[in-house]
Amino acid sequence: MLDGVRVLDLTTVLMGPFATQILGDLGADVIKIEAPEGDIVRRYQPARSPGMPGIFLNLHRNKRSIVLDLKSPDDATTLKRLIATADVLIHNIRGRAMDRLGFGPDAVRTLNPRLIYCMANGFRQDGPYAAKAAYDDVIQAGAGLTEMIGRIGGTPEYVPTALCDKVAGMTIAWSVLAALYHRERTGEAQVVEVPMYETNIAFNLVEHVAGWALVPPVGDAGFARYMTRNRRPYRTRDGHVCILPYTEKNWRDFFDGIGRPDVLQDARFTDFTNRIRNIDALYAILANCALERTTADWVAYCDGISIPAMPVNRFEDLWDDPHLREVGFFEEVEHPTEGRYSHIAMPVRFSAANTDLRRPAPHLGEHTAEILDELDRSREIAPAD
Repeated sequence: MLDGVRVLDLTTVLMGPFATQILGDLGADVIKIEAPEGDIVRRYQPARSPGMPGIFLNLHRNKRSIVLDLKSPDDATTLKRLIATADVLIHNIRGRAMDRLGFGPDAVRTLNPRLIYCMANGFRQDGPYAAKAAYDDVIQAGAGLTEMIGRIGGTPEYVPTALCDKVAGMTIAWSVLAALYHRERTGEAQVVEVPMYETNIAFNLVEHVAGWALVPPVGDAGFARYMTRNRRPYRTRDGHVCILPYTEKNWRDFFDGIGRPDVLQDARFTDFTNRIRNIDALYAILANCALERTTADWVAYCDGISIPAMPVNRFEDLWDDPHLREVGFFEEVEHPTEGRYSHIAMPVRFSAANTDLRRPAPHLGEHTAEILDELDRSREIAPAD
């Protein structure tokens, strides 16, 4: 779908590389531009060989790697030549540093007026936080997520995943796609700024804005159904399960089926509004019920009456999940140097496009000579002025 679109990837760690993984899976020619020491993710473990950890193999599939030291005049010239051939440039270098290197948006767009220039910043650059450093934990704290968890558990906690990086990464991907579509319709390129902080606040407040959506506020921020200690996986006779009656019919079918119709006759739970107002008490009742059966029994029961339910899986369990096996979500593939590894499929399917693995994750600078040769050949065939 993005065949013929060239993306210059000057990002590191997780946020930007996740965005360019998506664009690469969609068919773009993603050129990962690395400093001589390489992306810091190359130093992660576990790995079979230096610079190629397991996390890198999927995060950087469908990309080519070139090493450039942007403080070197020769390498800076090479980047300028690459910019002239590109459709998109994405970076997560602080704006002032890019300006000092000579690759701020104004300078770059003089080299290629059709270039989509995407800045993946920690914070919007027109505010007082513009120069602050930003990593996932910092944004989880600043965007209100850790405090929200603390309201439930008593102590602010980080979500054990790079949530803010990945939310921002997906936002980079769709923003670049929107800018490319705009360029195709109008011929106009543009600068796109994706700040982690504001992006994740908007993400978290989709539901948690709650009473603060109205002016003046008519209640606290925080989505009521989520602000309860008893919203959690329920202990069963042999493990844990997620059981989520949601609709009126779900709740009625659930309690009727286990011989507890009296629960919904309680004035606290007779309709949607009352259930939400008393959701902690209702979830506590459900937790007590869950102890009576095994996890597998609960999943089978809920599936039989169309109530959302899933066992609590470990990550290690996912490779044996029957649904994921059937859809081919994990595929063992051979990397030219790293041997067998699990390729994680792009979750989205398209009826008229192939998003399969085209290129394995590259070693540091693996394609430097190849890309430089392409630049030389393009110069040779360029029409004379």
